[in-house]
Amino acid sequence: MRTAVAARLSAFGRGGEEVARHAGEMVALLVGSVRAAVRGQVPLREISAQVHGMGIRSLVLVLITATLSGVVTSQQGGYQFTGAVPLYVLGSVVVSSVILELGPVMTAIVFIGRVGARITAEFGTMKVSEQFDALESLGRDPVRVLVAPRLIAGVIVMPLLIAMADVTGVFAGMLAARATVGLGTEAFLYGARLFWHNWDLLYSLTKGLAFGLVIPLIACHMGFRTTGGAEGVGRATTRSVMFMILAVLFMDAMFPPLLLH
Repeated sequence: MRTAVAARLSAFGRGGEEVARHAGEMVALLVGSVRAAVRGQVPLREISAQVHGMGIRSLVLVLITATLSGVVTSQQGGYQFTGAVPLYVLGSVVVSSVILELGPVMTAIVFIGRVGARITAEFGTMKVSEQFDALESLGRDPVRVLVAPRLIAGVIVMPLLIAMADVTGVFAGMLAARATVGLGTEAFLYGARLFWHNWDLLYSLTKGLAFGLVIPLIACHMGFRTTGGAEGVGRATTRSVMFMILAVLFMDAMFPPLLLH
């Protein structure tokens, strides 16, 4: 009995140590990136390239996802509002659902698959092929040259992508409401304005800032920790995607009690 308890406590301690190590290394990456950005040591050309790679190349998939989110929300809401609830309330349901939740979260999921996994695989390949060591031997800091531009680009790109996803999702939901339940544009907008708060849009974009920082940070960190050749790169990428999704969902759950009252 004592042996089993000791084994469990030992496993718990190792798990806690591993979590603390991950957290410490990510904080070190973040501090190094912020220091480089404040000192003006981050290459602007690299930031521009990352903004293009993260934003422009993700835009089509983000808009498709936002369109489907708005359509599904409108259809499900229209199905539910077949009783005594006024149909124009569907406008508020679609707008609130897309802007407060679906727009930011679905965009973050697309960003993880499109950008986060790529960063981890790229960094992992560089790690196992000792390219980071080569950079350091040439006097170039990998955090300043590689990590900082990606963090800055993520913070810039994610709120913009989420803003476009919000607009697209609401517009698609409005068209779907007209097509499925015959709710006109004026009635839809009336319902949307009825329960609208100006803070909602800022809340959505604030999620974008947080997600845009955390996703590249985890992706870079997991890439730096890659070991074991090509198989290790695949293993690190899989774990990275899992951690990024969990981080986004955890942060999303923390936003309402912190920012919505």
